[in-house]
Amino acid sequence: MSNLNIRAWISLVVLEGVLGIVLFACAGTTRYWQGWVYLLLLFVMAAGITVDLMRRDRGLLERRMKGGPAAEPRPVQRFLVLGTWVGFLGLIVIPALDFRYQWSAVPLATLVTGDVLFVVGFLLIAHVYRENTFTSATVSIAEGQRVISSGPYAIVRHPMYAGALIYLVGTPLALGSYWGLLALVFILPFLVWRLTDEERLLVRELPGYADYCRDVRYRLVPFIW
Repeated sequence: MSNLNIRAWISLVVLEGVLGIVLFACAGTTRYWQGWVYLLLLFVMAAGITVDLMRRDRGLLERRMKGGPAAEPRPVQRFLVLGTWVGFLGLIVIPALDFRYQWSAVPLATLVTGDVLFVVGFLLIAHVYRENTFTSATVSIAEGQRVISSGPYAIVRHPMYAGALIYLVGTPLALGSYWGLLALVFILPFLVWRLTDEERLLVRELPGYADYCRDVRYRLVPFIW
């Protein structure tokens, strides 16, 4: 097994372990079946994408491994990624506390809807990875990068953000919490700011991107924005 593969699997296992510790510590119990289902879905979806990239696009896998605030080349993006991370932590912590103190009464149908949204969001991101090998974890221009306008990019300019938004909405619902949606409200400004800042960089430095923006009107949500 290559060093890249080993690092990818270690990262996934560490992520699962950290999220599991946070979930069950905040819930005050391991008898939180919604948390177990969520972790299982996360592992299955992330592992599937990882295996696909290992076989098909190792360069993209390498780029996706280099994420986080410290990896961003510009201070504004370091701030935005940090804010998004804090918000995502809230999406995990608040539902777990909700379970512990029984703030919400979420029916099974809503839980299943949350799981479905989570999976759909990940599937959209997997589709984006197959369409665009330049989907770096940082806001930057890769060597040889070109404008992608096919597949989901023909519908919205930032389909990966769209997929992320879908699974972020699904996360607190899958974990059995309405109060967890407050963390999504916290994340949205950071997500929108990151997206618009990225667009300014692409228009300025990626040939053809300004024309693409004129052709594809919507950034994130078709017919809305």
